[in-house]
Amino acid sequence: MTIQIQHIHTCTGHNGALYALAQGQSPRHFLSAGSDGWLVEWHLDDPEMGKLVASVENQVFSLTDLPDANRLVAGNMNGGMHWVNRANPEQTRNLQFHQKGVYALVSYQNWVFSGGGDGFLTRWDAQTGNSVESLQCSHQSIRAIAVSEKRGEIALGASDHAIYLLDIQTLALKQVLQEAHSNSIFTLAYSPDARWLVSGGRDAMLRVWDMENELTLKSEQPAHLFTINHLVFSPDGRFLATASRDRTLKIWDARTFELLRVVDTLRFGSHARSVNRLLWLPDALISCSDDGQAMIWEITAQ
Repeated sequence: MTIQIQHIHTCTGHNGALYALAQGQSPRHFLSAGSDGWLVEWHLDDPEMGKLVASVENQVFSLTDLPDANRLVAGNMNGGMHWVNRANPEQTRNLQFHQKGVYALVSYQNWVFSGGGDGFLTRWDAQTGNSVESLQCSHQSIRAIAVSEKRGEIALGASDHAIYLLDIQTLALKQVLQEAHSNSIFTLAYSPDARWLVSGGRDAMLRVWDMENELTLKSEQPAHLFTINHLVFSPDGRFLATASRDRTLKIWDARTFELLRVVDTLRFGSHARSVNRLLWLPDALISCSDDGQAMIWEITAQ
């Protein structure tokens, strides 16, 4: 398979590194946040101008939007949770909850799941913003959360090198994959058909786990020179994108997991520093970086 990659736009205006991306109020909006504490929304049809939705005092590590509740949730470096009311940002609820950072946030149905540096997974009521239950899954940081609706399952990646699989309704522990990596796991993603769970982290290895064969290892490869910070599947399930501290993002065939293209500064005018987060919308791939920029990419198969 061959692909074409087009750099559509670079979104500037943040005053520091960017660590978080999330879909905004529509599939053509996205949110960015990072070290400056600004929560900014962008529109793909007018990417020149971002809208400041809210500002918080601490660095933001994670972000999710709750369009049905007209609010968004941000997790900060100190373990705080910010529940932002879009209509009245001054009514933002700031809760000091997790110890250390809130590294992962995922919304699912009427819940929000947060993973923190204290090793706890917490389920929140998305409408009220109240915590429902917490479960300590690890004695080290939970760095990644992935949800598979088809499997009714939530996967956690932790700094203890393990992957934890839980029932998404009961949070009952289903399976633990010890030593899934040789170092902290920073990112996890289920393929859209729920056949594969893909993981990456500080050891720069890309590992693919077969969910239909007892989580056996399908493939592994040294995907980047340094840490894999994040990975995402395209909505149609054809591609996988990875982002790394080595300043590149890479596009992979999601069926064979073969590398298709390296997107770097020299050839594509990509980020000049660590690429920290990705978001694949229906019409664009978004990346953000320590360079304080968010970039919009169009990926098409030829």
